[in-house]
Amino acid sequence: MGNICRNKLVQMLDEAVDLGDPKAITEKIAGTLSAAFERGDFELPEEFTRPCTDCYARRLLHHDEERGYTAVVMTWGVGQATPLHDHAGMWCVEGVLSGRVDVTRYNLTGRQNGTYEFERVDQIQAGVGATGSLIPPYEYHVLGNALSDAPSITLHVYGGEMNHCCIYEPQSDGTYQQVKKALSYTA
Repeated sequence: MGNICRNKLVQMLDEAVDLGDPKAITEKIAGTLSAAFERGDFELPEEFTRPCTDCYARRLLHHDEERGYTAVVMTWGVGQATPLHDHAGMWCVEGVLSGRVDVTRYNLTGRQNGTYEFERVDQIQAGVGATGSLIPPYEYHVLGNALSDAPSITLHVYGGEMNHCCIYEPQSDGTYQQVKKALSYTA
């Protein structure tokens, strides 16, 4: 197939989003990303691949206002990870472009008096070409670089612009406190 340029990726994402149904959209995007990443068909400009020292980098690759989706590249330095978080009620597909990423999924099992209870569903180590999707209400997870000596890079396609989310901070009694978090892009 040859190298997939950014324009070709956007065209493929547009076609998937035009399907309209979140399940069909996420399946199509996951399949497209998985095949392209496994073959090494997609390369990013260098400015998208640099890790940051203080936290993972989050860089906007594409925003489609008409179709209402965004594609975001995240670069994970050694030891960097997210807290337990949601996806603000929007679908998402995540794919590993390089390196390995630990993914720990959770189900919300209770909510009472401002506290949340979660059950860990599973934890996997995802390598190049691995993809996963989140469709609300199943949208809670933790992501982090699984390598001890190199950055990892992932591509995230959201059914909107994820400019905020909620993170869930563990409490001493085993519950979690929800904290709203604004998200921005890394320069």
